Formats: sequence, structure tokens, C-alpha cells
Amino acid sequence: MSALITITVLALVLLYLGLFKANRALLPVALIGLLAALILSVAEWGTNAAPIFSNMMLYDHFAVAFSAITIFSTILILALSRDYFERISSNVAEYYALILFSLAGIILMVSYHNLSMLFIGIEIMSICMYILAGIKKSDFASNEAALKYFLMGAFSTGVLLFGITLIYGASGSFDLEMIKQYILNDPAGVSPLLYTGITLLIIALAFKVGAAPFHFWAPDVYEGSPSLITAYMSTVVKTAGFAAFLRLIMFSFAPVQDFWVPIIITLAVLSLLIGNVTAVYQQHFKRMLAYSSISHVGYMLFSLLALNGSSDNAVFVYAAAYSVASVIAFGVLILMQRQVGNDSFDSFNGLAKKNPFLAITLTIAMLSLAGIPLTAGFIGKFMMFTRALASYHVLLVVFAVLNAIVGIYYYFRVIVAMYFKLEDRKELIVPVYFKVVLGFSALVTIVLGIYPDFIAGLI
Repeated sequence: MSALITITVLALVLLYLGLFKANRALLPVALIGLLAALILSVAEWGTNAAPIFSNMMLYDHFAVAFSAITIFSTILILALSRDYFERISSNVAEYYALILFSLAGIILMVSYHNLSMLFIGIEIMSICMYILAGIKKSDFASNEAALKYFLMGAFSTGVLLFGITLIYGASGSFDLEMIKQYILNDPAGVSPLLYTGITLLIIALAFKVGAAPFHFWAPDVYEGSPSLITAYMSTVVKTAGFAAFLRLIMFSFAPVQDFWVPIIITLAVLSLLIGNVTAVYQQHFKRMLAYSSISHVGYMLFSLLALNGSSDNAVFVYAAAYSVASVIAFGVLILMQRQVGNDSFDSFNGLAKKNPFLAITLTIAMLSLAGIPLTAGFIGKFMMFTRALASYHVLLVVFAVLNAIVGIYYYFRVIVAMYFKLEDRKELIVPVYFKVVLGFSALVTIVLGIYPDFIAGLI
């Protein structure tokens, strides 16, 4: 829990730095504080975890691993933020503070042991994200993104609370262990209220992770929000939402999986189909990433089809691979929007000739997102397909493989544009800190693809 306290205090410190106009200190202090939080989080690995705060939270290996990956991803994203928020407003302290407060909510989401704490974590994270989506006050698209995100998020919050209420009415407790015991004590006599509550919780969490058919907010919000915030949504927020999803299913609802597995299969199929098919027709890189993120939710849902000791580890590996590759993609996107003025696929024509470093790193990211061997993305997809095959969902895996082939098409559109569509263009200016983050992320993607044992057995 030291990481949670550190992040919360750090956010308050940044607000005070902004109050005293110490804007130059904001980014260094934020990065140093997050590194400290990451170290403190990892230091709690191997300790005897037990529920704390009246059984409200459980900081076990699951919580430590997902806290670490979300903090690590936040560090990479903030490392790209130098001069980014200054282009939007002269008062930037609140932007860093909001990101850190949302990260505090995310830590609660991955370590909750009580449904009330899940709700608190989601709301802390969500309220911050509603604001961050609309920080470009003079940009109509940003305003639209914030409004859509807020309205749809408020609706999903109501669904979440209604589901929690029904589960409490059936089991008499918000505690995950007590809910599980209620089911195990009389599996045949479980109240219909519980099944209705489970359905509503799945719907609410499916909205948070952007699973189809509850994905309608995602493309417009991703496109309208500032690209740095979109990168944060696509990586940190999505990882946290899925960790919360997995924790709930594994801890409490495994005994009634015959009820919710068909729902998960339906969500996975729709997410894969809608995400991949719609991504094919996109003409802009950012919107393509938005739709492809829906398909990645479909792959991650496979981990819920065979709940065993490696399901959480499969999600962790996939989330790590997806997050690191997405940081590269959005990093290049930020440079493209800033210096070229648009993010259409044509804007990438001839990039390999003028900026070979950017082309190589983006190629590695696209290969990883497509699931090509020797990248971290391939290991993530392989583990997800293995989870599904463990429960004999052979047809579902075949369907997923066919969709993965479709994904290769639209990810390779960027690679083809960079290397095979030559065009006279000016060289993009790549700051040193961009080179460090993109190069490091590309290296991590390759290393995890070749030596997946670094993280494949952590949880």
C-alpha cells in the first residue's frame, strides 16, 4: 500500500508546485515520485498478503503485478509529456495531478477485496478521465469527447451500482470472499438476484474496458481526447479495468461460471468481429488504434474462459505487451500530429527514408500488436489462445485466429506506407526524450518476445 500513499501525496505535491508557479519542476518530480512508487510496489512482492482496512483491500501478488505495470506505463507516457500540456494551457500542474489521482484510483481497482472499494476506485479514476478528455477547452472534438465519456460513464456507473446492490441483496455482503462462500454453501439455491447482479456488473465493466457492444464511446473519445491522454486511456485505464474484471470473476464468481461464460464468449466474439472489421475501414491512424483496442479486449477476455492459476498471468503478459507497443504507437502519433498536422495513413508515406529510427520503432510496435512471432504481442496472444483451448473452445480460437489475420492487414498498412510508398517529405524532429522512450519500449517488446519467462510466471 506504500505505492498508493506515495502516488496520492505526489499528486498533492504537484498541485502545490503549480500554486507556486514551479512548472519546470512538475515533470521531474512526477517521474521521480512514480519511480519511487514503482520500487515500493515491487518491494511488497513476496510478503504474506492479507486483507487490510477491515477486509476492504488485498495487496497480493496480483495487485502488486498490475500496480507495477500501470505505474510503469504511466512513467513511459509522462516521459513523453514534456512541453505537451504547455501547448494547451499555462496552468499544467492540475493535468499531472489528475493523471496521478486517476492512477491512485487504478491502484484501488487492482487491489480491492470489497465491492464498495471497487466502486470508489472506478469513480476516482473515471472522474479524472472525464476532465482530462476535455482539457483542450477550445477544441470542439475534445469537448465532445469529454461530454460523451461523461454521459456514458455516468450511465455505466448506475448499472454498476445496481449490480452491486443486487449482489448484496442476495449474499448479504460486499466482501468478495463472503460472496464466494454464499455461492458455495448452496450452489443450487442461489438467489436469482445474484445472477442479475453478475450480469449488470459484467455490463458495467465491459463498458470500462471498451468491449463490444458497449464500445460506442471509445472511438470518438479516443479521437477527440489529446493524444497523450488517449495513450493513457488505451494502456493504463484499460489494463486496470481488465484487472478489476478478472479479480471479480476469479475471486467470487468462479463457482457459477456456467452462467457467465456464455456472456463472456458473446462479448469476446463481438469485440473481435466489430473491432477488427471496423478498423479495416479507418483512414486515420488514431481512429484505427481506437477500434483495434476493442479487438484486443476480445483477446483478453479469453483468459476468463479457463480460470486457473495462470489466467491472471496471461492477462498480465498481454496487458504488458499491449501497453508497451501502444506507447510507441501513440508517441509517433504525437510527433506526426504536431509536425505534419494530421494522422492519415498517407502522412506516414516515406517515413522510413527520412526518419528510420521512428519507422523501425513503429514497425516493432505494429508487429507486436499484430501478434507476429519474436515480439511480446505474439506471446500474449499465444497465452490467451492457450487459455481458451484449455476449456476446449476450439471454434472460438479458430475465429480469433481469422480475426488476427484481419488485424495483420490494417497494422501492416502503416508499415507499407512507411517503407514502400516513397514521397518527398520533411524530416520529423525527434526530441531526445522521445528517442529514449520509444527505443526503450521497442527493446522491451523484442526482449519479452524472445525471453517471455521474464514476466510469464510472475503471478
